Amino acid sequence: MLIAVTSRDGREINQHFGHAERFLIYEVDGGDARLVDERKIERYCTGESDHSQRGHILSAIAGALVGCRALVCAQIGPGPQMELERLGLEAFTADGPIKATLVELAKVL
Repeated sequence: MLIAVTSRDGREINQHFGHAERFLIYEVDGGDARLVDERKIERYCTGESDHSQRGHILSAIAGALVGCRALVCAQIGPGPQMELERLGLEAFTADGPIKATLVELAKVL
């Protein structure tokens, strides 16, 4: 299964969804997770307090993540999380090492 991750350093899940300009795509199979792709996206948060006009960005992000079973990030607001789930992508929050976290998450997906 493919799982998208937000990360500032490529080792840890340590980036807020809205600050991501790329997603690392991991294939998780059994007890292993390996990086298979990187997908660049337009950053959701622009520093403005009103994100309500950014729905088109969420749709584009969901489109960029087609084929992924889930998204894992350090934080995500309730609005973007609900919209991504409406678009068919489960979003989870976690922190820690990417590979170990994804292997554990895959056990419950």
